[in-house]
Amino acid sequence: MSTFQRYDPQSIEAKWQRRWETEKTYACAVDHSKPKYYTLEMFPYPSGKLHMGHVRNYSIADVVARFRRMQGYNVLHPIGWDAFGLPAENAAIKRNVHPAEWTYSNIANMRSQLKSLGYSYDWDRELATCHPKYYRWEQEFFLKCLEKGLVYRKKANQNWCPKCNTVLANEQVVDGCCWRCDSPVQQKELTQWFMRITAYADELLADLKKLEGGWPDRVLSMQRNWIGRSEGAEIVFPLEGREENISVFTTRPDTLFGVVFMTLAPEHPLVDSLIKGKENEAEIRAFIERIRNMDRIERQADDIEKEGIFTGAYCLHPLTGRRIPIWLGNFVLAEYGTGAVMAVPAHDQRDFDFSRKYGIEFIPVVQPEGEHLEASGMDHAAEGPGFLINSGEFNGMPSDKAKTAIVEALAKIGRGKKTVNFRLRDWNISRQRYWGAPIPVIYCEKCGMVPVPEKDLPVLLPTDVQTRPDGRSPLPDTPSFAECTCPCCGGKARRETDTMDTFVESSWYFARYTAARKEDGAFDAEALKYWLPVDQYIGGVEHAILHLLYARFFTKILRDFGYLPEDLNEPFSNLLTQGMVLMDGSKMSKSKGNVVDPDAMIAKYGADTVRLFCLFAAPPERDFDWTESGIEGAHRFLSRIWRLYGDVRDSLLPVAACSSTAKDAAISPLAREIRLKEHATVKKAGEDIGDRYQFNTAIAAVMELVNALYLAKDELAGSDAGRKVLSSAMCTVLSMMSPITPHICEELWADLHKDGSMLEQQPWPAWNEDALQRDMLTVVIQINGKLRSKIKVPADAGRDMLEKAALEDPAIKRHLEGLTVRKIVVIPGKLINIVAA
Repeated sequence: MSTFQRYDPQSIEAKWQRRWETEKTYACAVDHSKPKYYTLEMFPYPSGKLHMGHVRNYSIADVVARFRRMQGYNVLHPIGWDAFGLPAENAAIKRNVHPAEWTYSNIANMRSQLKSLGYSYDWDRELATCHPKYYRWEQEFFLKCLEKGLVYRKKANQNWCPKCNTVLANEQVVDGCCWRCDSPVQQKELTQWFMRITAYADELLADLKKLEGGWPDRVLSMQRNWIGRSEGAEIVFPLEGREENISVFTTRPDTLFGVVFMTLAPEHPLVDSLIKGKENEAEIRAFIERIRNMDRIERQADDIEKEGIFTGAYCLHPLTGRRIPIWLGNFVLAEYGTGAVMAVPAHDQRDFDFSRKYGIEFIPVVQPEGEHLEASGMDHAAEGPGFLINSGEFNGMPSDKAKTAIVEALAKIGRGKKTVNFRLRDWNISRQRYWGAPIPVIYCEKCGMVPVPEKDLPVLLPTDVQTRPDGRSPLPDTPSFAECTCPCCGGKARRETDTMDTFVESSWYFARYTAARKEDGAFDAEALKYWLPVDQYIGGVEHAILHLLYARFFTKILRDFGYLPEDLNEPFSNLLTQGMVLMDGSKMSKSKGNVVDPDAMIAKYGADTVRLFCLFAAPPERDFDWTESGIEGAHRFLSRIWRLYGDVRDSLLPVAACSSTAKDAAISPLAREIRLKEHATVKKAGEDIGDRYQFNTAIAAVMELVNALYLAKDELAGSDAGRKVLSSAMCTVLSMMSPITPHICEELWADLHKDGSMLEQQPWPAWNEDALQRDMLTVVIQINGKLRSKIKVPADAGRDMLEKAALEDPAIKRHLEGLTVRKIVVIPGKLINIVAA
């Protein structure tokens, strides 16, 4: 047994990785004879090196993929690279290399790292989003959106990161800072491209119901809140002395008679004309300039100090004609709702605080039942329901009914209507950076904006340019790219030099994987129909709003364009959001110096050990702390399996998992116990992995079986039947650990079976219900010496179990009603006598 005197994971792992790659073990194709299973982890940005967060994410996905293969599924498990974007460009600039060189070098390094971990990817489907064969189709999708009115260009204030030199979508601003570099975000007026995601707001919201049970409730709630559907009314307030109107959206039309001032966003298009010529025009303009430079997310925060200034202008109440002063407020944004808010201080706390600060009187109009509201006695807003007061003909009406009645009254005079509003805003996809997919649009002085013809796609991103130290895009100053010919008139024209947000690339990559090498189309219809939707998607909860919402949106537009199957409504049936890997309670980061290098751990302990520790340390949805003792413990367990196999190697038979019979196990109580534990472990591990993704408890169950085999191995090896029980249980251990630690399991399986087969190709063990039943005996139960019942109990049941079973028997309970148990006499295996009076 010299081969098994030392566990050498590095040589074993390299051996099996070579075989898997040579034989393309994990390549797959459409096969209608098998059920499909598509498992996918959020693909990585090629930063240069994997971190332990990657390893945990990909190890989880690999266990799922391997387990489903053993269950008989045709599994698609692809990998690729989210290769465009700011991080690669900034890193390349810092190192004075081209982003393409930096990106492809990192891909090569990270590909090698992934292979060293033994992940079961179909490498024939590998893709990189920075390759023209990928983004060519993205440009086609853009043109389809342009044709259908789902992408448009407009000028507006945008979130601007001065460090990254580009705009950010609202979702990319976190606590007023850039989500990538943490720099404070500024406001800058720019002309940008937007995707009309709001056109799908209702469907995006409604279809969240289809994901209930498959997605975490937390993620569903985050998306519902971000979409933010509100039912209410649009109400029109005429401007005094002018023909224009101010429109507002409100969910509380019942409070209309309590409006005492109007608050506009400083950016509202009417503001300039409203303040022109006013005595304090200069003061108002200074206020506007200051507020416009504030972070838009911060302006919406509940705890921001409310600031405002009176414009000197008035609008008129739509039902009473009462003059209403128009203010500007820092908490109102032009792009949210209508950019105007009707202020009802008596019934909205924000307006209440504002009116108190600036000495504006207010009028209570909704009186809670059993209370008497007076403006002078209010110290906070009464925001609940009640009955209308100070509201003319609507006095006494319940507020819920008043909402409808007031909107109907407004509709009759053309001053209002029932409507729905969304918090969701259209997606800004323009980026003023170089390393991204070019937007396929041309600007001609004669023809205006002209889409690039599909026959001219892809619009190639030039790679012969020099990036700038400050991150500004070189594309506008690159004549070979920017200068072109108009496809309509043949005259001189210029290309769009903004590039697309990288979230566009990650919004459809999962569909491209189904036919990654197809060159005459984005997708293959048969492959799409077979593989989609993704059955299990795995990634961080930080993408709950950004990536996941955009991917859902893209699935719906590509379906409607005819690219995806017409019955495909959602991209990911099930979502698992894994926790982080921490060090001493903190997130690993280079700046803190607490990063654990996966390569170093693989070199020291082996890939199987790294995988095992990441899966055993905690349930996948929870964070866990990396500890040296933890990974050493994982290594000891694999070494223990190795030694166990070596100890019993000469006694083992080349059998399948769970192959011993009841007859084999009948030779001794120990053999029966091992067979029972074997089947019970298969049942638990299968349920924990397949149904609950609780890999840690599945591993713990296998550990218990290994411990039991250590104690039983010498006795079982002493007989032919015992050898069958031992061999079956040993093969079951290898089968169950195979999805988690595939290299060591394949090595031991191959040593035992010697037929060239791989454990990878074996089915997941099938547990037998009969094997879970312990030998049973019939025990008589007496009360005061009289036979009252009989029960079946395990042959090895102890006194406590027998007493408990007797007292829980329905017949015994009935006979003991009104009596007190004085004593219980137990004769194990035969009789229980209850003395009661």
